[in-house]
Amino acid sequence: MKFATFALIALFPLTAVAEGVPGSHFIENWDQNGDGVVTLDELKQKRGDVFYTFDSDENGFLNAEEYSYFDDARQADMEGQDEQEQAKGKRVQKGMVLAFNDTNADGQVSKAEFLEKAEDWLALIDRDGSGDVTTADFGPRN
Repeated sequence: MKFATFALIALFPLTAVAEGVPGSHFIENWDQNGDGVVTLDELKQKRGDVFYTFDSDENGFLNAEEYSYFDDARQADMEGQDEQEQAKGKRVQKGMVLAFNDTNADGQVSKAEFLEKAEDWLALIDRDGSGDVTTADFGPRN
């Protein structure tokens, strides 16, 4: 199985999270070029990697069983966060669940569905409407 422990490391690298900075865990995991900003293109690229990791039968769909492994990996990743970070991560998690991504409601998610939902997911996370995600999207509202 190509997911298991590899999935956790590949998807959620063990990086030093800036302590006390809301959203830093997300930024460090999804910011592909290290500039502190997660763009739509970066979200799509990483979502493609996530999809590939959990599509164990490589048929282009995440079925219910494959999605349960994905859910488990996300849960394990969140367990390493403090309660405040977990609470702020609920918007992030909402955009990764099966119901959010299964646009045709057939009980599975195609790669096309998963990638197409990146824009909607960005809108959930991008609290300041800037068109990208930074730690400011996770901090206190001004």
